Amino acid sequence: MNKKKLAVLVSGSGSNLGALIQAVNGGVIKNAGISLVISSRQDAYALIRAEKAGIPALCIRQDEHILEKLGKFEIDAVLLAGYMKIVTAPILEAYKDRILNIHPSLLPEFGGKGMYGMRVHEEVIKAGAPVSGCTVHIVTENVDAGPILGQATVPVLPGDTPDSLAVRVLKEEHILYPRIVGEFVDSFLLNNDQTLSSWKSRL
Repeated sequence: MNKKKLAVLVSGSGSNLGALIQAVNGGVIKNAGISLVISSRQDAYALIRAEKAGIPALCIRQDEHILEKLGKFEIDAVLLAGYMKIVTAPILEAYKDRILNIHPSLLPEFGGKGMYGMRVHEEVIKAGAPVSGCTVHIVTENVDAGPILGQATVPVLPGDTPDSLAVRVLKEEHILYPRIVGEFVDSFLLNNDQTLSSWKSRL
């Protein structure tokens, strides 16, 4: 069986990329490999992570050029990992139901335009929420509103700062994202005649 080819889109340090690379190497993601990493920023440390892992890594800002590279590398699914750009229609249409994202809150709470990175944790604490966490979802034209594939929760502790909460949530992201990606590959990408909704019903 040929392994599916994944592309990871990044903008920053790439800690989730690192977790995904470890998951591929450790067999958590068994039937796919990371074939391409694309960053929206030239100075993103994620590019160095990719290069150290022997993965082709490029800085591309225009979606039409990203789509061209995805086609050239015969990518089967796209994973957003700290990608700070909104994916536009051409990529969404070409990879319908095959673009995943990890968001640092329990969607649908604390999601949508402008809600990313430390802003999310700031709003969670400001709202007095007792729990937070992370969500893996399918990317659609509506920001952070696509079908949810999995979530993990963490308590919001007395005295938490956005930084301390972020550390706890990120730890769960590194566990949740690889697990969901592995299940997504095995149960959806490897069954071309299966719809996303039928796969989700088995979760």
